[in-house]
Amino acid sequence: MQRFTNKTVVVAGAGRDIGRACAIRFAQEGANVVLTYNGAEEGAASAAAEIEKLGRSALAIKADLTKRADAEAAIATASDRFGAIHSLVHVAGGMVARKTIAEMDEAFWHQVLDVNLTSLFVTAKAVLPRMAKGGAIVTFSSQAGRDGGGPGAIAYATSKGAVMTFTRGLAKEVGPNIRVNAVCPGMIATTFHDTFTKPEVRERVAGAALMKREGSSEDVAALVAFLVSDDAAYITGACYDINGGVLFS
Repeated sequence: MQRFTNKTVVVAGAGRDIGRACAIRFAQEGANVVLTYNGAEEGAASAAAEIEKLGRSALAIKADLTKRADAEAAIATASDRFGAIHSLVHVAGGMVARKTIAEMDEAFWHQVLDVNLTSLFVTAKAVLPRMAKGGAIVTFSSQAGRDGGGPGAIAYATSKGAVMTFTRGLAKEVGPNIRVNAVCPGMIATTFHDTFTKPEVRERVAGAALMKREGSSEDVAALVAFLVSDDAAYITGACYDINGGVLFS
């Protein structure tokens, strides 16, 4: 399928795992792709090279999306290169660390909310004036945003719950010209869980899934591509779970 021919997609946080898989998937379906990254420069560069091998154009931009100036500069650069932006996929985010409320201070709390929520706000605000009519935004929440997360994930879970609320509110503001939907991944095999989740917990969660496995970044990218495409033309303000049947919302 070539659902995104002659369209430009910005994937924020495209240097690894789900973001990288989304960038490649869009290129496979004909899109030109702008990849933002902060720390994962090598992954973003290799993804851009792979996209260009597919015959599409790629632009990798380093940006700390918790900073409004960086977000605005990245989107301006993307627009200068490709013109109108058709879609934004905001994958950028993270847990930072597992801390209980007793262990965390205000600086940590704000850091986690900035990484997951402020970065979405400033990036969406920057991209909206440059988006083509009929465009789409996909945000990234988490299963943690629905169930409160595991031990030490209260700040992360709170920020991801807020992403769902932001998604619904933004969909109301920008409809009918732009659609906005969220993806809520569960246990996906990524460096996030390599870093923050114990192997025995991963094994237990995968065993509890109806699919009896962890999800892959490509599984998530396929859902994202659907939500951006015209196949989802009547879907907005929705939050899609992708967790193999571990959690029913």
